[in-house]
Amino acid sequence: MKSQNKKKGNKGEEIAVKYLAKKGYSIIERNYRYSNKGEVDIIARNDNFIIFIEVKTRFNDKFGNPIEAITRNKQLQIKKVAEAYLYENNITDINCRFDVITIEKINDKLHIEHYEDAFT
Repeated sequence: MKSQNKKKGNKGEEIAVKYLAKKGYSIIERNYRYSNKGEVDIIARNDNFIIFIEVKTRFNDKFGNPIEAITRNKQLQIKKVAEAYLYENNITDINCRFDVITIEKINDKLHIEHYEDAFT
């Protein structure tokens, strides 16, 4: 079950990367992990921002709306990993934001929603 979820998640991330590239984003990293603190799905750059992006994919409605999976705890985890990334790469002079991309399969069609600056 876990590997099926991982495969679906990877597929969703691939879709998100292509979507972001079409919008002019540069992908810096994928699946950036900081020790046991967690992972950021995509780190990208656009204009004068480094963007930490969480991707949530749903191929059915069994687990509800994907945006609802970004709980306060998940937001705090992403922020900690983002801080570690900035520190490890000695990045101090650029604006950052947190985006969420949701991908849902509804009636055999993919629906992509991009929430810019989804949380602070």
